[in-house]
Amino acid sequence: MQQVPVSLWTLVAGIVVTAISIWIGQNHTLMPVQASLQAPLVDGFFSVMFTIAIALFLVVEGTIVLFLIQFRCRRGDDTDGVPVEGNLPLEVFWTAIPTVIVLGLGIYSVDVFNRMGGFDPAGHPHSAAHVAHIPGSAMPTAGYAYAATLSDTEATIAPTIAPTIGIGASPQTLNKPADLVVDVKGIQYAWIFNYPDSGITSGELHIPVGADVQLNLSAQDVIHSFWVPNFRLKQDALPGIPTELRFVATKPGTYPVVCAELCGGYHGSMRTQVIVHTPEEYDSWRTENQIAQQQNLNQVVAVNLADLSTSEFLAPHTHDMGISAATLESLVIGH
Repeated sequence: MQQVPVSLWTLVAGIVVTAISIWIGQNHTLMPVQASLQAPLVDGFFSVMFTIAIALFLVVEGTIVLFLIQFRCRRGDDTDGVPVEGNLPLEVFWTAIPTVIVLGLGIYSVDVFNRMGGFDPAGHPHSAAHVAHIPGSAMPTAGYAYAATLSDTEATIAPTIAPTIGIGASPQTLNKPADLVVDVKGIQYAWIFNYPDSGITSGELHIPVGADVQLNLSAQDVIHSFWVPNFRLKQDALPGIPTELRFVATKPGTYPVVCAELCGGYHGSMRTQVIVHTPEEYDSWRTENQIAQQQNLNQVVAVNLADLSTSEFLAPHTHDMGISAATLESLVIGH
């Protein structure tokens, strides 16, 4: 029986490895749901890298298993193995192939980075960016309400320096202002979102679907990292150095925002969410919060109920109960 040529076996193995790698690389479920225009770019790059990784794994591990079987020591065979001092074609092959792969992935990654807007974050006119100053270094612990209040003086809006680091406008939106600008400040251990166009301050990020959103990031104390896994975007927030993150959300929903930079003892609890609304829902949220924050009160991100007086604590409930605050307070004190 004629022996099958090694070249034919190699060809068949190559076809099988290629087919398996492509199928796994394009049908994995390792990434969360895509929710931004940038997400498909990152996922496409990841799928290519994962396909190559699967192929390399199958080739390397398959070769090891094959050699374990074919070149195992037979019973009674005490002879030495064949002395091999070198194989120039093989050495060139295993050096050239990784080189080509690395160069290809490098060029591909640069293209993705450019299409996402990473090359020139300051190459377009920025809308007026503002950051409200939050006094002190608030360091809430898990399980406790945390109050970040701003006095009239401290809440004065002041322009920030245009960010020159981060993910900016894509080539398609270069030299175009963003539809929505939000100033984001990272503090231990929370994210504060300020909307300069409406004066709204929030502990969550609310944006309309399909809008070109620009986040101006800063940090009050230490380095934080603003990461939205569903957007495939992550950008450091640096003390004293403004950074930018610009994107377009494509799917309404609620997605986690995680600090991806170790920033202290409660780093793991530094989480919030980005809520992507339909345009109508966003307009409704914006109107409601503008009305709510037009009261003659300090701007409050979160309130520690223990700091409120009895009358202040009961005030929101008087309308629902149909009695005056004084009457309700007297009932509580009498009780």
